[in-house]
Formats: sequence, structure tokens, C-alpha cells
Amino acid sequence: MDETTPASADDPTEVGAALRLAVGRIARRLRQAHAVGDVTLSEVSVLARLDREGPDSPGSLAELERVRPQAMATTLAGLEERGLVSRRPDAADGRRAVVTVTDAGRKVLADRRSESVQRLGAVIQEEFTDDERRRLLAVLPLLDRLSERL
Repeated sequence: MDETTPASADDPTEVGAALRLAVGRIARRLRQAHAVGDVTLSEVSVLARLDREGPDSPGSLAELERVRPQAMATTLAGLEERGLVSRRPDAADGRRAVVTVTDAGRKVLADRRSESVQRLGAVIQEEFTDDERRRLLAVLPLLDRLSERL
């Protein structure tokens, strides 16, 4: 299968390959639009999780993000250094730390989301018909379900 040949719905591997290519391109192009020195994708993912799900421990975050605890420690240290997250002892277990997104972290997240959403929205408005926009919207629950199962 090349870039111009659509995947066969009968072959889940072809569908997966085509989906990976398309999603990868979208993510890469959105990422390229952000300023140098901006937060990394790993940092954005952690900020978004903390914003959405509330405070959590570094160990739990590492597990949820599917990274090694050492990698999460590096990510959190960078976020904490810039004041985007705060760390405090767990009230129930003083040996454990709890990480919380700060107001500055929420602002970075909102600004980044806003920029990406505006770029996506502009292209969708300019390049897609009403019917194509409805079809994109209809596939989102399937993509969400897929992301939850990976």
C-alpha cells in the first residue's frame, strides 16, 4: 500500500498503517507550528492529564503515561522548574509526593490548545465540505475508543 492507495477495511493491519501515517502527519505538523522552547509533547500530556484528572503521584503518572519512572521524574522536574506544576507531600502518606498543575500550567495548556485548535479549525473550514466535516466528527468516538485501548 502506498500513500495514494486506500487501506482495505478487510485488513486491520492496512487500516492501522494508514491511520498511523495520517495521525502521525497531523501531530507532526501541529508540533512543528509551536515555538522553539515550548513544552514537549510529554509535558503537554502530563499537564493535560493533571488538569483533567486532578493531582496524582509521579509513580501513577508514569504508569498512566506508560513511561519509566525516571523519564517521568525528568518530565516533572522540567515542568516544576518552570512553575507549571507543583509538588507537595501526600497528606495520607508523607513519603509520597503529589503533583498538581498550577495556574501557569493551565495557561500554557490553554494557549497551546487554542493555537492547535485554531489551526485545525481554519484548515477544516477552508478545505472540507459540510459533509466531510460531519464525517470527521462521526469518526471521533471511534478514535477515542482506539486511543483508550492502546
